[in-house]
Amino acid sequence: MNDAATTTLSGRPITGRAVLICLIVFFGMIIGINAVMMKLAIDTLPGTEVDSPYVASLAYGSEIVAARAQVARGWAVNAQVNRDGDGGASVRVEALDRDARPLAGIVFAARLERPADRRLDQVVELAATGSATYRGRVAQLSAGQWDLVLEGDRNGERVFLSRNRVVLK
Repeated sequence: MNDAATTTLSGRPITGRAVLICLIVFFGMIIGINAVMMKLAIDTLPGTEVDSPYVASLAYGSEIVAARAQVARGWAVNAQVNRDGDGGASVRVEALDRDARPLAGIVFAARLERPADRRLDQVVELAATGSATYRGRVAQLSAGQWDLVLEGDRNGERVFLSRNRVVLK
């Protein structure tokens, strides 16, 4: 057997103990790094879209019926989100029926949801400023992608739902 193959560069021979220690250190580092990365991933998990997919699937049929009823109404609801220079944002909603008349008896609510992190979601208090116009403001809103969720209620029943992706600069 060649002596050069069984010695290290320092001239000491490679023993079974040295190989065992190297393997334990190597796999220990791999397992340690994986454990740290797994812990960080779980701690920063923003959550799920729905708390219970089963309950959401049961409500899916009623959501389809509500969406068809919303389309049949023929309402024109337009929303704008503008980010201000001070880091805030203003939301403007204009709601008209199929005959271009202001919607009456509808209470609108808005949310700005961060697609990647539910913890950053912002509720926007909308107030009627005209016969068909609602306005709201958020004090601090970072730039990037947001989902604007508009809900319209009449007598405690949701009659309008819209979800639109907006990019704020």
